[in-house]
Amino acid sequence: MSTPHRIVVVGAGLAGVSTCDALRAGGFDGDLLLLSAEDGLPYDRPPLSKDVLLGKARYEDLLLRPAAWYADNAVELRTGAVVTALLPAEDAVELADGRRITADRVVLATGGTPRALPVEGGDDRAVHTLRTWDDALRLGERLLPGARVAVVGAGLIGAETAAAAAALGCRVTLIDPVPVPLAAAVGSDIARALHHRHAEAGIRLVTGGVERIERRTAADEVLVHTTGSDAPLAADTVVVGIGIRPGTALAEAAGLHTGNGVVVDDRQRTSHPRVLAVGDLARRDGHTLRHEHWDAAQRDGQAAAAGLLGAAPPAGQTTWFWSDRHGSRLEAVGTMADAERTVLRGAPDHGSFTVFGLRGDHLVAAAAIDRGRDIRTARRIIDRAAPVDPSRLADETADLRALLRV
Repeated sequence: MSTPHRIVVVGAGLAGVSTCDALRAGGFDGDLLLLSAEDGLPYDRPPLSKDVLLGKARYEDLLLRPAAWYADNAVELRTGAVVTALLPAEDAVELADGRRITADRVVLATGGTPRALPVEGGDDRAVHTLRTWDDALRLGERLLPGARVAVVGAGLIGAETAAAAAALGCRVTLIDPVPVPLAAAVGSDIARALHHRHAEAGIRLVTGGVERIERRTAADEVLVHTTGSDAPLAADTVVVGIGIRPGTALAEAAGLHTGNGVVVDDRQRTSHPRVLAVGDLARRDGHTLRHEHWDAAQRDGQAAAAGLLGAAPPAGQTTWFWSDRHGSRLEAVGTMADAERTVLRGAPDHGSFTVFGLRGDHLVAAAAIDRGRDIRTARRIIDRAAPVDPSRLADETADLRALLRV
């Protein structure tokens, strides 16, 4: 397939910007357009549930690239450009104002939208989601000292938001149907330690689902009815963090192969030869899950650029993600659900420790609290498929890096 002369990237999150960056770094000298549905320069999303809510970061601090980068790299950034149709048969995309933009190749980087709470009252004005800068501003205005905040969903976004709200002096309740959230991803030891820290920070934990949300107009509050409590929970603000729906509408309307995302190959190519997909909406063919993480979005962009330029895709790496809460950092590689057994390095009671997941004599996953060096080394071990001695993983006096030299 010949190198394209004009590429349009739809969506200006990390995956979209990374695609543009990798294309220019790889020598692409054709026209490159980046279409953003939002106004303003493209920004990073992970800080929204942490430093932005805490008032420690400004919009300028979140920028993925400075303003000058787009001109310096001949990336034509169009903001407020909402794409309403993908027209691969016509080599074009259509905007909300009816204009069409032609392209030899289109890269979909439309991310996703927060899942709404599918219950009565789930659309009440007190209910918030957190995905954009504007979402963070609206929510931040509600997180005042003493405010009663109910957070639904104890995954990464929910847990981080709950931690931020507690740090701001809110009275926080965290609701999740799973007693130990994230156990499948990071293992029960790490997940249990993380969840316990919520209670230590004064956050009330409720195990259950939300049945309905009832507005009490006279009191200007809502009552959250849950399966985990006999009495409803009174709240001033409800934050819903139960995952995202991948932004597949354009792909579906264009007849691309979808199913829990847009299906792609190892070069991010979709079922249409002139359309690629990257980031949260992309699902690798043969895999059931999408990786909704910062690192995966960046690597998707690099893989897409390589494919567009006719180069070999970058070497695969084990998935990696992190989460900050209550002054500590969780980091994980792989998924603990793939492990047959686990090995601990350090003691959970001491706060900082690592859990390794093994299948046979090979490391397949690792998770740690405040032990980034362990995770960096574990990732290299997994990527090299090097056999390991479990006793050395557990021995805190042993240098994990030595396992790479075996």
